[in-house]
Amino acid sequence: MIDQLYKSVEQNGVVCLGLDTKLDYLPAHLLQKYTTVEEQLFQFNRAIIEATKDVVACYKVQIAYYEAYGLAGLRAYQRTLQYLKRVQAITIADIKRGDIADTAAQYAKAHFSGDFESDFVTLNPYMGYDTLGPFLPYLKQGNKGVFVLVRTSNEGAKDIQDQDVANKKLYQVVGEGLEHLGTSYLGQCGYSAIGAVIGCTNTEEAVKIRKMLDKTFFLIPGYGTQGGTAHDVASLLKNGNGGVVNASRSILLHYQKFSDGANRFDELAYLAATAMRSEIEGAIHDDAI
Repeated sequence: MIDQLYKSVEQNGVVCLGLDTKLDYLPAHLLQKYTTVEEQLFQFNRAIIEATKDVVACYKVQIAYYEAYGLAGLRAYQRTLQYLKRVQAITIADIKRGDIADTAAQYAKAHFSGDFESDFVTLNPYMGYDTLGPFLPYLKQGNKGVFVLVRTSNEGAKDIQDQDVANKKLYQVVGEGLEHLGTSYLGQCGYSAIGAVIGCTNTEEAVKIRKMLDKTFFLIPGYGTQGGTAHDVASLLKNGNGGVVNASRSILLHYQKFSDGANRFDELAYLAATAMRSEIEGAIHDDAI
């Protein structure tokens, strides 16, 4: 699966489109056309996917946005994942699970098979590396992957991740442990199926992190609204690959910047995704000169 993601970046660029969908994001005509929450959320997602599937590397579906609407939301979540699979798009279920033993095994089963099956999931390792154990057999089969929180983009990350442990920052200890563990799950592309979530808002750390986690593929949040720039992103990539850059509202809600945007929300999402991809490619080119 990591090889498929690597190839998708080669073909479509580094944008990971976050389907963090809320009813307030939807144009009024969609809310009027579809009468159930399930249908409203799904039909918005379907239109966005159809418009952008050739210009993004993958889609990240944040489960909390769907859980908030109860069973109707979870049905929309399920249908969104199934639709993405139907169009052969790569999916990241943003679930940030972090438990152990049988509980972790059930999370792995729930999100790597059945109704909520996805290609990748996000995990929180700060309870210990045994939180990853039940997911690893799926990786060994070669068709799944994980992105593990290492250095996140939020302001509060420093409260825990920056704490000193054995003359290193805690996130460095975690990252080095994952890099070592990942050597057993390397794809042909040279990257491991155990990826890392690395925010692009930590400019001064980017080059050091990329060098430290040489075989680790990155899921990169923090671009745009949180202050990360295209050049920050470029520092976390290698030859324009080795990571995907998440964006959600800046693409989903791009239509709100236009007086007639509601009727072409999907077309404008495509334009926003394309502009983001071009901006990052430009920064990669500039940094290579």
